[in-house]
Amino acid sequence: MSAKSYRIDVHHHIVPKEYVNTLADHRISPIGVASFPRWEADGALEAMDRHSIATSITSISSPGVYFGDVVLARELARRCNEISARLVIQYPQRFGAFAVLPLPDIEAALLELEYALDTLHLDGVVLLTNIANRYLGDPFFDTLFAELNRRKTVVFIHPTAPPNFDKLGLNLTPSLVEFTFDTTRAVTNLLYSGTLERNPNISFILSHAGGTVPYLVWRISMLQSLVPDKVPKGVITYLKRLYYDTALSAAPYVFRSLQELVDHSHILFGTDYPFAPEPATAATIAGLQEYDGFNEQTQAAIETNNALALFPRLKRT
Repeated sequence: MSAKSYRIDVHHHIVPKEYVNTLADHRISPIGVASFPRWEADGALEAMDRHSIATSITSISSPGVYFGDVVLARELARRCNEISARLVIQYPQRFGAFAVLPLPDIEAALLELEYALDTLHLDGVVLLTNIANRYLGDPFFDTLFAELNRRKTVVFIHPTAPPNFDKLGLNLTPSLVEFTFDTTRAVTNLLYSGTLERNPNISFILSHAGGTVPYLVWRISMLQSLVPDKVPKGVITYLKRLYYDTALSAAPYVFRSLQELVDHSHILFGTDYPFAPEPATAATIAGLQEYDGFNEQTQAAIETNNALALFPRLKRT
């Protein structure tokens, strides 16, 4: 690691060969890209060093591990989590990891959560915005969220294609705009299902600056007077509690809106590497440095210190 490395990237995806090969064997294609990007630890570390990234918190991206076969989902989640754990053991200060869970099998997900956090000592979990046609916030997931809350877990929410995307009639990759909308759908459902109210000890990180949440916050708030029991503190209070990463979002159009919603202590550096190739990492850093709304202290908080508060094991002695 370069002596100048200091950034902490909370949005870095691993793409294990075992994962890619398993999906290929089952004729499952990636979502939002033509093919899975190549990922290996040495190459990732070299890219991190080029951009002064000290640590990356890894995760499995969309399409996740469930493709209609619960047994395959259990096996694939376990395999990916153990790969992640070996990576962290080999490079404890360079990598962290969010565990992937074999949802929608709640019982298996709870067992994998216990194994991933208590045995593998991973840093949190990643959840897709929707799984098997159910959005986060659906009562189906209540038992899982209660356990995540009990454990005070860091939960990284990553988008995926919405159900029936192929019927929209758009000749556009879902990662272009639908991913941002799906994050917004999931967050709105977490709000109005009462999930955020019931589970205050979960630290949620939203990909891509929350999708369209900062821009639509006033509109999202319009329902709160009709269901005050679900959001008794008011929608904006809950949204301010969430964390928002900078992946594919480091532009003044986004930052102006995000700053109106949250304190800078809830903004985290993220790149979406390698699904967003290395030039996007450089663009993210440039966007942070060039934005006139962040002073030097704020930028340091976003790039490093805010993540250290969520992942204290990364603090150097």
